[in-house]
Amino acid sequence: MSANLYRTISDLKGFSLRNCPPMPEPSGVLMCPPDHFQVLAVKNPYMSRHVGAVDVEKARRQWDELVAAFEKAGCPVRLVEATPGLEDMVFTANSSLAGTRPDGEKVALISSMRHASRRRETEAFEAWYERNGYRVARLKSGGHETFEGSGDAVWHPGKRLLWGGHGFRTDPAMFEQVAETFKTPVILLKLVNERFYHLDTCFCPLTPEAVLVYPSAFDAASLELILKIFPIVVTCSEADAVARMACNAAVWRSKTAIIQKGATVAVGHMKAMGLDVVEVDTSEFVKSGGSVYCMKQYLF
Repeated sequence: MSANLYRTISDLKGFSLRNCPPMPEPSGVLMCPPDHFQVLAVKNPYMSRHVGAVDVEKARRQWDELVAAFEKAGCPVRLVEATPGLEDMVFTANSSLAGTRPDGEKVALISSMRHASRRRETEAFEAWYERNGYRVARLKSGGHETFEGSGDAVWHPGKRLLWGGHGFRTDPAMFEQVAETFKTPVILLKLVNERFYHLDTCFCPLTPEAVLVYPSAFDAASLELILKIFPIVVTCSEADAVARMACNAAVWRSKTAIIQKGATVAVGHMKAMGLDVVEVDTSEFVKSGGSVYCMKQYLF
């Protein structure tokens, strides 16, 4: 196992968040219009009752409002063109992971998607990154191992540290390549509840010191790792985590949290952390198992 991967508390011996180099804050987000968005097949538990049930006009209004919320928070929004036939491409978090290396080079690691219906998405993202000054990195998977981008790889705010989720969509072995690509340590978290199939559905860093989590999504060793690193661990209620995907909020520069409306308990926690909170309606996208975080890719 790579020296840059941490799976248990014992692995953290000698590791300190204070010793992690600083990481530049994101410069903006990359989003994709929901031109072809629909629920056409069941890929996660959220989708099971919603095949063919998306109100496409409402989804477009909700997406437009989300773009406006990011822009009002001071977060520039860049767009990648939607590809016909790729109904899930609106969830831009999954097809890549963007970041920087210690020398400042901007890198985009292209995903290896688990579901065949999503694999063509990566072509458009790869082309976008090449046009916009990123070094594009590709995984060596042997055709079997998968990695689903920032859905399962979440940057620690302001630090050169990644949190890596595995268990449903991403194979843990892939994080050796992730760590090497970004020259960055990765703390691995095992997901054990199929409703929380990506890390970004149950793990939301609020500030460098605080994180919002849904504990039942993780195994015991993973919870120990979270408690070891974050001084403040806030628990998301089941209602907020499941019905409103509250942990799939996006926090811009530890200042503004954009979250599905109605997540009352989670919103209270965020405000207690000193965050400005913007509530938006992403209910059409929740039908597909995604909310705010899923619909953006942080850029650097």
